[in-house]
Amino acid sequence: METPFPAPLPAALPSLTTREAITDTIHRAVLAFDTDDKALLESSFFPDAVFDLDGRVLNGLDEICAQSFDMVSKLDTTHFISNVRVNYIEGASTASLTASALSQHYRPNTGKTPGATNFMAGSLYYVDVIQDTDGLWKVKTWRMKVIWATGDIGVMTGN
Repeated sequence: METPFPAPLPAALPSLTTREAITDTIHRAVLAFDTDDKALLESSFFPDAVFDLDGRVLNGLDEICAQSFDMVSKLDTTHFISNVRVNYIEGASTASLTASALSQHYRPNTGKTPGATNFMAGSLYYVDVIQDTDGLWKVKTWRMKVIWATGDIGVMTGN
């Protein structure tokens, strides 16, 4: 029997340094995709955020959900973030960060099936964040540049 994720996952974590809280913005977002947690996603983006997926620009959280989250979050997917660099001046309410990402996607309920069709990509993230009035850092602009990909893109499109 599958063990479900605890719900809901917390948006704010106690005792993070400012740099960790800034980095947590992208960790919350990718974890939201991986666990189909819309509330966690909403804690990661401003309502008017821009999400540029390798040239496919989504404007606003509603469009991000409808054209990315609603599809990807239903897949068997994991995102791994590394090489995070934070550009932040102490006391500021804005920051930017860059990161490398590896994302793996399988059609729903096939991730554990040996030989299942999948789509994997290596990407670079360029993210501008702002500290919201609730204290959470949130995405204002997120640009993803895919560097390489392997597998069947149809996994992402439902084909």
